[in-house]
Amino acid sequence: MGASAPIVDGLFTWPADEPRLLGGRCGACGTITFPHQSGCPKCGAQPLEEHLLARRGRLWAWTTQDFPPPAPPFAGAGGRDFEPFGVGYVELPGELRVEARLTEHRPEHLHIGMEMELVIVPFGTDEDGNELVTFAFRPVESEPA
Repeated sequence: MGASAPIVDGLFTWPADEPRLLGGRCGACGTITFPHQSGCPKCGAQPLEEHLLARRGRLWAWTTQDFPPPAPPFAGAGGRDFEPFGVGYVELPGELRVEARLTEHRPEHLHIGMEMELVIVPFGTDEDGNELVTFAFRPVESEPA
């Protein structure tokens, strides 16, 4: 098996002990985007500056994917090894909401407003045997009082 590689270049820092999503910030109006874009969707200014998004945020909304979605167009999600997964929006403070896969899918372990943290998770393998990885958010463990 080969090395690990991001599913798409330019979505998150890789490799990184503390990964960050790569967004953009408009120098003219301050709008933040994810993923990074060439121009501002609000005012049209170009180019956007690279902006590292916060690693932690709050779960804004979520659902579960309990059956394999069709491939294509959803690569890496189906097959015999399918396991249910969570999908949600995580609100990054003062930035934006990011739609992402969640590492947790059990409803009793998810609730709106809970703290979430960015992680890198396996996605599949490419034709060369490299492990492909993508980003997801996981619940932050509560610290004991």
